[in-house]
Amino acid sequence: MKGNGEAGGAPEASGEQSARGFSMPRPGSGAGQAPPEVNGTAGLEPLPPDATVELGAEQQARRISEMLGRLDREFIGLAPVKDRVREIAALLLIDRLRQRYGLSSSRPSLHMCFTGSPGTGKTTVATRMGELLAELGYLRKGQLVSVTRDDLVGQYVGHTAPKTKEVLKRAMGGVLLIDEAYYLYRPENERDYGQECIEILLQFMEAHREDLVVILAGYADRMDVFFRSNPGMASRVAHHIDFPDFSAGELIQIAELMLEREQYRLSAAAQIAFREYVELRMSQPRFANARSIRNAIDRLRLRQARRLVAAGGSIVRDDLMEISDSDVRASRVFNEAPEGAAPAPGTE
Repeated sequence: MKGNGEAGGAPEASGEQSARGFSMPRPGSGAGQAPPEVNGTAGLEPLPPDATVELGAEQQARRISEMLGRLDREFIGLAPVKDRVREIAALLLIDRLRQRYGLSSSRPSLHMCFTGSPGTGKTTVATRMGELLAELGYLRKGQLVSVTRDDLVGQYVGHTAPKTKEVLKRAMGGVLLIDEAYYLYRPENERDYGQECIEILLQFMEAHREDLVVILAGYADRMDVFFRSNPGMASRVAHHIDFPDFSAGELIQIAELMLEREQYRLSAAAQIAFREYVELRMSQPRFANARSIRNAIDRLRLRQARRLVAAGGSIVRDDLMEISDSDVRASRVFNEAPEGAAPAPGTE
């Protein structure tokens, strides 16, 4: 995420430190005690009971507002997801102020479950969540470690524990995203080692909740079965966020953003053809929302390049930027013979 310049200014004469520091008291630490150092910054400056704080003027509040604004600009749709991210940011910001007033501020659990179809932005939002939590001081680093079952579960006795703990070690201070987490649990196989991995994850999610956020991702119905089969995991996941499929209009907007970033544009005829393409592709198997749009644009670039090279002659700058109607309609999506058949890989 590209950061905009901060609206800063020199610290006041009181010696107030950067507002980045934020730390919930650990069990037994006492709510009124000064918090430990977080991210290398000193603890928050206490406020007297009669102090008034202008929330909009808080340096950290401004930075969080900028980050949420970028989230709105970078992501098309996903309104319920954005709302939940704002709620979490607001909770942590208010808890930070409560701590400065000496009020009780128990550290919330932020382990999450992201459900939705492929290509709906779960991994990207997890990345932004890590950055946001690091900015709020909830996490030390905020890096994202994305894994699947193969990265966690071993093939023989004694293999799973070291694999799982190595991944957790890399994720400490940040976010661990486990994609298709329901594959960790395979009750039909008595010799499967996924349950051992789950038990280790449960221990770390509880013992290191101050230094790790675990996000489990996958299809909603399969995650429901997983949680019913693993109540200990269900009890540790505080936030369930559903990522809805994109509409055709939202997918067109996503494509326009992707093309703009790559300095391409669709001709007027290509815009009409691409809308037809999206509507057709959405009705076919293996459609993966924004991921399929990304693949489609990669194919458009290949077809444009092939067309330009085959035509030869002189080329101007606009030729290199424009995607033509023929580039779009060359997709096999337009001439699939069997109804409902998915395009072959690489022919979209």
